[in-house]
Amino acid sequence: MKPHRSDTHVRLDSVTNNALDDAAGPGGLTVGATASRVEVTVRTLHHWDAIGLVRPSGRSTSGYRLYSAADLARIHRVLIYRELGLSLDDIGALLDAPTVDMTVPLRLQRAQLLDRISRLQAMVDAVDRMIEAASAGTLLSAEEQVAIFGQRWKPSLAEGAHDRWGDTPQWAQYAERAAGMTPDDWQQIADNVVTLEHDLAAAKRAGVRPGSTEANALAERHRTSIDAYFDCTLSMQVCLGKKYAADPGFTAYYDAIEPGLTLWLRDIIDANARDRGVDPDSATWT
Repeated sequence: MKPHRSDTHVRLDSVTNNALDDAAGPGGLTVGATASRVEVTVRTLHHWDAIGLVRPSGRSTSGYRLYSAADLARIHRVLIYRELGLSLDDIGALLDAPTVDMTVPLRLQRAQLLDRISRLQAMVDAVDRMIEAASAGTLLSAEEQVAIFGQRWKPSLAEGAHDRWGDTPQWAQYAERAAGMTPDDWQQIADNVVTLEHDLAAAKRAGVRPGSTEANALAERHRTSIDAYFDCTLSMQVCLGKKYAADPGFTAYYDAIEPGLTLWLRDIIDANARDRGVDPDSATWT
């Protein structure tokens, strides 16, 4: 059976034959004509001559470079190998080797291309996950959300959050982080929130006063819990505390944990911000 010839082998033969047909007689082509014929710059041909990659075989009576049919064939081989991604040094070594096994560099280049395809596919997958996270609010299924966040959690809350904040930089940051989170990551976040809410409720029942060391530490833990989604400044946290107190949904959520917890949480957030140089009355979402 006749061995299979790759497209690259066929192309090499084709360009070699074309080069032989196009050579301008025994004198050859000038550097300008050669550059035009092979569609590279004169400067490129000069560079290849200087590094010994493609040296013209002849000179005119005036001393100008003249490229023969064999020179053009070598140039075309250089262009093909460059298209495959080989360096000029590797191309020179390949062309000047006593016996040329074309499969060696081609197999190497194939492996490199497959690796690049794999990395690009991973990037595409990551972008797809970011798009999905940005649109849906989370990559968890409805069942996974309830299992992780508890029976009080409503999957529609994620959609509502997207409708409310989907065009903000913070949502974009959240989507980027959410795209890389696994169910185990979400479970850790949920467990931390449950612990924080338990400690907030216990402190409220114990009469911990806003502005105290203990209250400020809890306020900072609350801000850190927001940092899991996006970078939350003191000023942003104050705005969130006000939102909790003004929104019936948030109020019902926190007050179900401990009566009056919503307003107390807002107050410890404000007091902590004030102690750290942020005026709660003039705080903005920055």
